[in-house]
Amino acid sequence: MARITPDPIMGHAAPLLDGETLVAEFRADRLAYWRGHLILAVALGTAAGLFLLWQGNPYPVAGPFGAAIAIAARAAFLASEALTEVWRMTDRRLLGPGGRVIPLAQVQTARPLLGSVQITTASGDRHLIKYQADPAATAARLLGARR
Repeated sequence: MARITPDPIMGHAAPLLDGETLVAEFRADRLAYWRGHLILAVALGTAAGLFLLWQGNPYPVAGPFGAAIAIAARAAFLASEALTEVWRMTDRRLLGPGGRVIPLAQVQTARPLLGSVQITTASGDRHLIKYQADPAATAARLLGARR
């Protein structure tokens, strides 16, 4: 399996400030990652098979089979990168991969979205904490930490 190394241009996660304490870490969950890709393969495979039936193709099973192979290959290739993403919440900020820094006071909403948590800031920026085992609990924890 291929391994994707972190982008050296984007840098690493932001360091903690003086006096700042780490409250929680939100790591990508392996089961949620594979479950999301399985759901995607079933949905897109069904759509591909129905499209081939509509077109009168004599082999409509090729659609679901091709979709499953393509999505499985994509999932296997990107797993090493996606499963290493960690979001850290301190008493003041939310620190994401690639050096993302969001002050907790700027978090306007956090809501579960298909196995992930979508964060919207007061300025309208949106961030996604992907592949959470319990997205509702993660969103509740983020909203509870706001000031």
